Amino acid sequence: MAKVESFTLDHTKVKAPYVRLITVENGAKGDKISNYDLRLVQPNQNAIPTAGLHTIEHLLAGLLRDRLDGVIDCSPFGCRTGFHLITWGEHSTEEVAKALKSSLEEIADKIEWKDVQGTDKYSCGNYRDHSLFSAKEWSKAILEKGISSDPFNRQVV
Repeated sequence: MAKVESFTLDHTKVKAPYVRLITVENGAKGDKISNYDLRLVQPNQNAIPTAGLHTIEHLLAGLLRDRLDGVIDCSPFGCRTGFHLITWGEHSTEEVAKALKSSLEEIADKIEWKDVQGTDKYSCGNYRDHSLFSAKEWSKAILEKGISSDPFNRQVV
């Protein structure tokens, strides 16, 4: 079985919240796809409850597309500590961290329930498992710690 880079990362040495470039894959036709680790809480010390994480996921899907070119997908980690962000091309971790910070600020301060996409049985596979209250509270807590553009040395944007 192929080694997965994310599973070789020493999760005891990182300092969340942070943005980390995991890899840039080069396609046969010269295209680039980048994978970022958007780590919101410290691994093995905390995890965002599923309802809040689910709502943050639905919101980041749109908010990050508004702030960064080439967003393909933003999907939660199974460990509930953050997200993979997949993009066409490559952005600096500082640029991604600023987009994430701005998105979380919007979630914390401006978003209302009517703004959350995909919250009915037609548009979500588990539409009952959402919490805007939790999403807002976790966004505030993450922002209080500051988002770093480096996983090991705090470089808060």
